[in-house]
Amino acid sequence: MAWEFSTVFWRDMLRFVRFRSLLISSLLQPAIWMALFGIAMSSNFNRFGSFAPPPPGVTAVGYLTFMAAGVIAMTSMFTSLSGGMSLIFDKTFGLMREMLASPMPRSHLLAGIGLSGVTKACIQSVIIMAFGLLIGVSFFQDQSLPEALVSVMGILVFVGVFSLGFLFLSSAIALKQESHEGMQGIITLLSMPLFFTSNALYPVENFPTVLKAIAVVNPLTYLVTGIRSFAIGDHFFAFGHEYCYTSGDILLAFGALCLFTLVTFTLAWHAVKHVVLT
Repeated sequence: MAWEFSTVFWRDMLRFVRFRSLLISSLLQPAIWMALFGIAMSSNFNRFGSFAPPPPGVTAVGYLTFMAAGVIAMTSMFTSLSGGMSLIFDKTFGLMREMLASPMPRSHLLAGIGLSGVTKACIQSVIIMAFGLLIGVSFFQDQSLPEALVSVMGILVFVGVFSLGFLFLSSAIALKQESHEGMQGIITLLSMPLFFTSNALYPVENFPTVLKAIAVVNPLTYLVTGIRSFAIGDHFFAFGHEYCYTSGDILLAFGALCLFTLVTFTLAWHAVKHVVLT
């Protein structure tokens, strides 16, 4: 039955590659964020940071480097939340009915969509990291090539688990929706609050109490923490704050993402078992 799983995977990957506008926009958007927003705001934020010099022996990180990790996380979230759109197309054009009527287990449908979404997110993350290095992002400083490769793998593991969680959430929502417009509205409603209540663009230490509480349960916060620990290091200074990530912090972040993925998989599995086609 493995070929049925791979068929769903390759169908989504071919759709991603063949829709040139989707492919280009998914890669161009994060580049624009870093090249325009990141570089433009970097000079301003770095000037503010000059009033709070780093402690002796602690590496100071510029805003461009700080927010680059957030751009990777943002791209992974947007790509994953859009992953369920393929199920809307399947329902609209009758492909879903044929897949559910076939001998293919329904779990293979979720697995194929999940793997294709993770693959897209990982490819995009690698491209964003490479582009960031070209424009001056200080990732993997003082790391040898083998250490940098290990760091990249660590980032991709975090991205993969995070993407799976949002792909399952997106699939659960899509299986309950009947129109692309409704799905797009929910994606927009979820993505922007999650992005701006995380540590993707700025530290959460100065957030109001309510927003701090939201950041604690926001999966994006834990992904950004994991990316920064691998890409920048476990001890650095940015925005007037000293960051020190321990092994416990990284394990906690990874565990939180695994828990999130488990919960959303349960939702997606329930949705695919009880999907109703009209």
